[in-house]
Amino acid sequence: MPPSNRPPTSRVSASGDPPLGPGGRKIIHVDMDAFFASVAQRDDPSLRGLPVVVGGRSGRGVVARVFGIHSAMPMVHARRRCPDLVIVPPDGAAYREASEQVRAIFDRYAELVEPLSIDEAYLDVTEPLTGPASGTLVAQAIRAEILQATGLTASAGVSFGKFLAKTASGMAKPDGLRVITPAEAPGVLAGLAVEEFHGVGPATARRLRALGIETGADLQARSEDEMREALGKVGQETIKDEGKVFPLQGLEGKNRVEAVDEFRAQNLGKPGPKIV
Repeated sequence: MPPSNRPPTSRVSASGDPPLGPGGRKIIHVDMDAFFASVAQRDDPSLRGLPVVVGGRSGRGVVARVFGIHSAMPMVHARRRCPDLVIVPPDGAAYREASEQVRAIFDRYAELVEPLSIDEAYLDVTEPLTGPASGTLVAQAIRAEILQATGLTASAGVSFGKFLAKTASGMAKPDGLRVITPAEAPGVLAGLAVEEFHGVGPATARRLRALGIETGADLQARSEDEMREALGKVGQETIKDEGKVFPLQGLEGKNRVEAVDEFRAQNLGKPGPKIV
């Protein structure tokens, strides 16, 4: 998404901030929009409005999705789909600077911040460090601050668990905000394609479809034993709770102390992003 000076839009569920779900959690997933290419367009206005990807074997931070180009696509395939594709070299220093600015904003609002990559993170705002005790309002404030500080847009999802928050942010793209409440969750999950479930890659998706499992609704209709027998470890990482399918994501059903302990156990002392 090209940089914008307009206030960030909010596509929020009519029901507003989600009631406290299992464990009473309020989780935000923030994902920068086409981060690498948007940084390039911000820093070089002549690139705005053009189908841009950041150079390499595959496009990163793609602003050419209208042509069916995505971030994991080999560059040769991308060029076939879009002969006018503009390939720009990476700028690691600019990415780090923008990412650090965004992280500083996260840290002002949440004690628990779980970075997934340089351009996305989960925040537990059940008890925000500042602002109202509303996940929706905190997400709105974070998106506005990111735009003001970096000139870049971000999409956000709000829900009572990490998987649903990430699903919501994907629905909000680009430059939007989406809430999934506990009441909405079963319908949202039932309508997801199996490829959209966390941890389901192309090979697993093919195995699921071969078993006649194409959507969340199909998963809901299968027992845990069937899933374990068919998929082994992947099947064990899917649980059934009152007819709703929730991939295990660490926060669902836990109180704040348990969530803090689990965040730290999963991240401290291991390579990669740490919980601060």
